[in-house]
Amino acid sequence: MHDDLAQCSLDGEYALGQHRGMMNADRPVVAEGSTVCSVVEALIRSRRTVRAFRPTPVPKSEVAEILDVARCAPSNSNTQPWSVHVLAGEPKRLLSEALSLSHERNELPPSRHFPDDLPAACVSRQADFGARYYAALGIDRNDAAARNRQSGRNLCFFDAPVGLIFTIDSRLTKHSWADCGMFLQTLMIAAKARGLDTCPQVSFVRYESLISEFLHLPPTQSVVCGMSLGYADADAVVNDLGMPREPVENFSVFWGFEDAGG
Repeated sequence: MHDDLAQCSLDGEYALGQHRGMMNADRPVVAEGSTVCSVVEALIRSRRTVRAFRPTPVPKSEVAEILDVARCAPSNSNTQPWSVHVLAGEPKRLLSEALSLSHERNELPPSRHFPDDLPAACVSRQADFGARYYAALGIDRNDAAARNRQSGRNLCFFDAPVGLIFTIDSRLTKHSWADCGMFLQTLMIAAKARGLDTCPQVSFVRYESLISEFLHLPPTQSVVCGMSLGYADADAVVNDLGMPREPVENFSVFWGFEDAGG
């Protein structure tokens, strides 16, 4: 896949501006033909959540380039509400150790990622994910201890060389949180364009107090999520869950296209 993407990029004369320094907020990229569409679609469709990484380091300069692309994400009135803390080496190890210890002690209340009355369709998809995930790991769904240990793997960023913590001003509303979501997706696609994989992780929210202390966050900053960043372990079964997506007709309603001849 990476070779195919590189060839598409070359054929399109770097239509996506993947070469260093071109893709930034001040110089819009203009491309003609179908190559740009093919490359963007290939990147988006090939992105997957990775939970097993190789130890290969990722240079700071490459992470900075990815963030330079991600900052082009849209936001309401250009408010750009996101903040990012990028950890590697000793700082990442120390934070992971502190979080893992807290996880083992179970000393913090669980965070509520979903409401109690989660819609039935979401319940079904969540159950399907759980079945695929634990089957890939060889963990019985009824083995609470094994599931808890695997959950704790989130806190070491699944051994990825880079960990990111995203924060937002807690005074902002859900609309600004949507902006953060667009920023995260843009970052993940920019990473994929460079052959890097990611795992966005809401698990870190439970440990916001510890993270805030470690990163010296001001009291107005809330943790949105964390993210693992690095090179996927191609041999890990857990990286190929084949998660399904609903077809377009299941979540879209089109209005007026018949009248317009569409």
